[in-house]
Amino acid sequence: MPHSTPTTATLSTPTTSPPRGPAPPAREHRHDVDLMRVIGSVAVILVHTASSFIHAVDDQEANGAGAFWVGHVGESFSRFAVPLFFAMAGWVVLVGAPPRDERKMWTRIIRNTVPVFVWSLAYVTWAWLRDRNDDPAVDLAAQSFFGDIRPAYHLWFMYAYIPIVAVLAFAVLVRAGKHPWGLGLALLGVAAGPTVFSTVTDVTGFDELPEFGWSFGTYQVIYAVGGALLIGLPHRVPARWRWGLLVVLAAALAGTLWYSTQVHYPIPYAHLFVGVSTVCLILLLNRVRVPERWRPALSRLAGASLGAYLVHVFFVEELVDPLVSADMSGFAAAWTMLGMLAVTVALSYGASLLWERLGLRRWLG
Repeated sequence: MPHSTPTTATLSTPTTSPPRGPAPPAREHRHDVDLMRVIGSVAVILVHTASSFIHAVDDQEANGAGAFWVGHVGESFSRFAVPLFFAMAGWVVLVGAPPRDERKMWTRIIRNTVPVFVWSLAYVTWAWLRDRNDDPAVDLAAQSFFGDIRPAYHLWFMYAYIPIVAVLAFAVLVRAGKHPWGLGLALLGVAAGPTVFSTVTDVTGFDELPEFGWSFGTYQVIYAVGGALLIGLPHRVPARWRWGLLVVLAAALAGTLWYSTQVHYPIPYAHLFVGVSTVCLILLLNRVRVPERWRPALSRLAGASLGAYLVHVFFVEELVDPLVSADMSGFAAAWTMLGMLAVTVALSYGASLLWERLGLRRWLG
């Protein structure tokens, strides 16, 4: 049988795939950032636990010095929590995991937005069942889609956090030559929302529209961009500078306590004392080496930190508030705050880890 002659097409077909460019480097998992997330989450819980003591005395030392000072110390020494989370948000978008396309960015946004709505409705429903709503539950539920509400007062942060993440991602994608039209239109809606609502009210006379709360301030953007710079530093602060940072951190925390008790409560997050304490803390934690045996547990806790943040106010209102009284001594107030902080942290993280096991992370955070 004669041998067949290979065709031109067969001869021209390459036997090996063409060489490819170098694969993109794998993203580094930052265990120090996991540590920042857990510290920030616990600090947020401390802020609201300590605030219960301040509210119990109506922020008046004369009504109960023990609860007043214990509450202010706890609240002032954890005031860095919110700026720290804005800083980490900026680092993730600009340095740690910049979005590659608009679709992935929308996935991130939805992953954060859905739990906000679910928990807003959960807090409204719980307050209704406990007869604590000052306004009709239906009105509060509608308001929760446009801005923060009293039953879920801590969620104000998310109404600023999500737009900041979106606008930074929009800039990253445009800089990369992408055309994220959908994201741009959504940001235009956020920018125009307040004036649209006010115009509708002026034209129609209908003054019962919800308050539009999806917005952010200049200081929040600065924390986000500054956080990208600081957390993105390639090396730890040299050892000879760390003692100085600890001294400055202690001074900034003391200044925060002084301002909150002697000038105005609460101290603004944009205040110099809060900003300095946040910067010092980031520099002290940045690139810190986490022992390998702690890393799995720390990463798991970091993944549960959003859920713990979302749920913890339930425990503050149901467990902490009933225990706090204005006539507590300083000793009793201190031990009560520390004990209830531990209980609230344990319950909040436990609940978050539980619904992760149940596959509810996408809904509950």
